[in-house]
Amino acid sequence: MSNVILKNVCKTYDNNKTVINNVNLEIKDKEFVVLVGASGCGKSTLLRMIAGLEDITSGEIYIGDQKVNNVPPKDRDIAFVFQSYALYPHMTVRENIAFGLKMRKVSKEEIDKKVKHAAEILNLGEYLDRKPKQLSGGQRQRVALGRAIVRNPKVFLMDEPLSNLDAKLRVQMRSEIKKLHEKLQTTFIYVTHDQTEALTMGDRIVLLNNGDIQQVDTPEEVYNNPKNTFVAGFIGSPQMNFIDGRDLGLDENYVYGIRPEKMNMSDGDIKIQADVEISEMLGSEKIAYFDIGEHKCCAKLPSEYSIGNKLDISINSSDLYKFDKQTGERIY
Repeated sequence: MSNVILKNVCKTYDNNKTVINNVNLEIKDKEFVVLVGASGCGKSTLLRMIAGLEDITSGEIYIGDQKVNNVPPKDRDIAFVFQSYALYPHMTVRENIAFGLKMRKVSKEEIDKKVKHAAEILNLGEYLDRKPKQLSGGQRQRVALGRAIVRNPKVFLMDEPLSNLDAKLRVQMRSEIKKLHEKLQTTFIYVTHDQTEALTMGDRIVLLNNGDIQQVDTPEEVYNNPKNTFVAGFIGSPQMNFIDGRDLGLDENYVYGIRPEKMNMSDGDIKIQADVEISEMLGSEKIAYFDIGEHKCCAKLPSEYSIGNKLDISINSSDLYKFDKQTGERIY
């Protein structure tokens, strides 16, 4: 079993700054869980606490059936993939992948077998005798993954591993990491600030803000049923529009949310005419930006839709999300 359990986990630094606030989370065996949130929300700190690279202030962390609060990182049976690849420039790909095994005094025959297996999984066979400087960013990231694979860990921990890659490579590596998870059938915990990565890769998403978990759910549930305005505004591109109730002719005690793609209805029961500030052509669709009351909003429209200075917007009230104005919590 390689489940990971966090019970009332807190992290407070010497200046009394709390970065992780009483987190409770259970990650199932073989699950792919993504920790997502803005910079500074505590997601990387949480990952490093699971790895043992950061001390916890209070609470308990379990990997499998073992409480690991005081277990050194090397004995936690985890593999950590860093954002920076952390490859040794003077070593070949083969030597980089094998390095951790050599430190553990694994036999040469076993090392060769494991390196060959990892290279096959990651399509690195032809690069084994090259140095990192001779590789592309995507190839270097695969070497870092290979170094983790050969350890056959209980849990893979990945801290923004794709953030140094260009957009095309990120898309390619997303699918490669997903395939890797399916092949290895091991628990993956993956940190990112990119909501697209979270939505496309995770079995479940853990959304953090200021050290607190806001929602833990499947990508579909997080997108379709956000629990508060933070979740609703963070997940989705473009992000959800928030409009004061009185600007929609609704209860002024609430804020209402509407996805941009739901603002192009022609038969909705709420009608608005907006002054378009700017529009963007994105191939198959257009984005129109405008104000409703004091709120900046946008609509996602088909590319053939003609956008002038004025835009007649029609909304179905059934597509609106209702939030408490003070707390931001969803009203069901």
